[in-house]
Amino acid sequence: MLTHDGPRSRCRQAAFLFAALLSAPVVAQAAHVSVQLDGVEGPLHDAVLAGIEISQYGDRDVTAAQVRRLYDNVESQARTALEPYGYYSATVQGELKEAGHQYTAVLHVTPGEPVRITTLDIRLDGDADGQKAVRQAVAGFSPGKGQALDHTAYEKSKATVQAALFGSGYLDAELVTHQVEVQRSSNSAEIHLAWKVGTRYRLGKTSFEGAQFPDEFLDRYIPWNEGDFYTQDQVLLLQQKLIDADYFSIAQVQPDTENAHDGVVPITVVLAPAKRTIYTGGVFYGTDTGAGVRGGVERRWINRRGHKAKIETLIAQRLKTAAATYTVPLGGHDNHMLNFGATFRDENTDTSTSRTWGLAATDSRIWHGWTRTIGLKFLTGNFEVANLQGSTTLLYPEISLSRKQADDPMFVRKGWSTTFAARGGYDGLLSDTSFAQVTADAKWIRGLGERSRFIARGSFGATYTGDFDKLPPELRFFAGGDRSIRGYAFQTVGPPLPPELVPVAQARCDSRPNTSCKDFIVGGKNLLVASAEYEYYFKPNWGIATFVDTGDAFSSFSSYKQKTGVGFGLRWRSPVGMIRGDLGFPLNKDKNTNSVELHIVIGPDL
Repeated sequence: MLTHDGPRSRCRQAAFLFAALLSAPVVAQAAHVSVQLDGVEGPLHDAVLAGIEISQYGDRDVTAAQVRRLYDNVESQARTALEPYGYYSATVQGELKEAGHQYTAVLHVTPGEPVRITTLDIRLDGDADGQKAVRQAVAGFSPGKGQALDHTAYEKSKATVQAALFGSGYLDAELVTHQVEVQRSSNSAEIHLAWKVGTRYRLGKTSFEGAQFPDEFLDRYIPWNEGDFYTQDQVLLLQQKLIDADYFSIAQVQPDTENAHDGVVPITVVLAPAKRTIYTGGVFYGTDTGAGVRGGVERRWINRRGHKAKIETLIAQRLKTAAATYTVPLGGHDNHMLNFGATFRDENTDTSTSRTWGLAATDSRIWHGWTRTIGLKFLTGNFEVANLQGSTTLLYPEISLSRKQADDPMFVRKGWSTTFAARGGYDGLLSDTSFAQVTADAKWIRGLGERSRFIARGSFGATYTGDFDKLPPELRFFAGGDRSIRGYAFQTVGPPLPPELVPVAQARCDSRPNTSCKDFIVGGKNLLVASAEYEYYFKPNWGIATFVDTGDAFSSFSSYKQKTGVGFGLRWRSPVGMIRGDLGFPLNKDKNTNSVELHIVIGPDL
């Protein structure tokens, strides 16, 4: 049956709806809150913002009641946030401003005077304080007496002392007392620390797991004798030597503390073989060499005695090289090895051309922290310098010492490298002339702040020879180029051809098309070059540089003529390594010197 609502029924429905609306709960409108903070800066400012709960609601909807509840806790939370930094008497004043549905908590913080350390009491039992690393950690403890209390520095310093004890062989060292007593009334604090260090452990048996070589071969990398006192530095040195050996993809060295007893701790070394054969290749560009490609193949180990073999080749516009080396590791803890090699070099620059073949046998080892290499080299071939032809055969011994340190090999902020070398041959003993030569190269890098670096480098060389004309270009000294005096082209700084030979060189040059006739530089017996460079990184991977390079290649000190180049450049920390682009300007310009030189280099800092 169908029915129709009458007027009376519709009135009852309207009344019921009105009553339901009156009885429904009231929904509060959303509000927003922000914080204005003054009186503190830097880490203190950040600490207060992180410590007050109200700052966490800046991007969230809140009710007026929530804002007031959060603001009621602001003062105590701000004071508590400052205490880890040594401020125990801070005062906080403020107000909560309301503008419609926007609330602003305005805080004025006065940190007051920080609590300062009046007593720093650090106690170590036994002979632990006689170890250098432990003494340094205790001496550098922060905060020290008279300094402001900083709980973050305090915790870090405690951990440093603990690490120094462990690293010095006190593997059972335990912190038994750690108290910080704060006197708010006098703004003072006392620190009391005590370690029970226990026995100083000695190094036990070293066991290797997962290696492709017998233990007798791996023992050569162990830098200690069984029974020596344990030090973390020695453990890390073994790990680094195994990594540098390039045999392993994994090299982990750890003290086996679970099986330590009677003051002796065994050492466990976990290894995994690296890929046995590796192939390398790529394209490159250098201002001095031009564009080119390089490739190589290396057999990381040939047999269970760890022998290695490597072949490399490079083909560029002005340089072609090929080299093959065979390496034989020997016994001992000093990374002792023999290297045998053969080389071919074909170089063609605006100054000289050469095509030489060489053989070399060298003996290298670590000597007092240096890599010492002693070898015998044989070199023969033809060359042309300043458009005058020559040929040579030389057999000569060579010795070199090299060393480098770097905090980060990919981008050095604290590091240096240096190399000293001496070589010489005797006329008649498979050599066309007698000669003696010494060289020294050094580079020093230091970070300045977070964004800058300062780089200094220098090179020195001196030669005595009975017949300079018999020395090939690689044994003569030239300056100029991206690793020498920027502002001058590669190998264009040095002694010129004697005037009486210039017509001969000019005639030969005129008879050969596409041959540079600008520079008749024959190279010098001596070299002295220095450089200073400043880099600033405006982005993590991009920077600019300015530099000054100076020096000369010369045959006698009376003929020394200093050349200086200045300029600026761009730096890019690319995925394939550091790329440097420089524009160099010569300050000692002659008619054959360009007004500007572009230099591009790809490669590591050291």
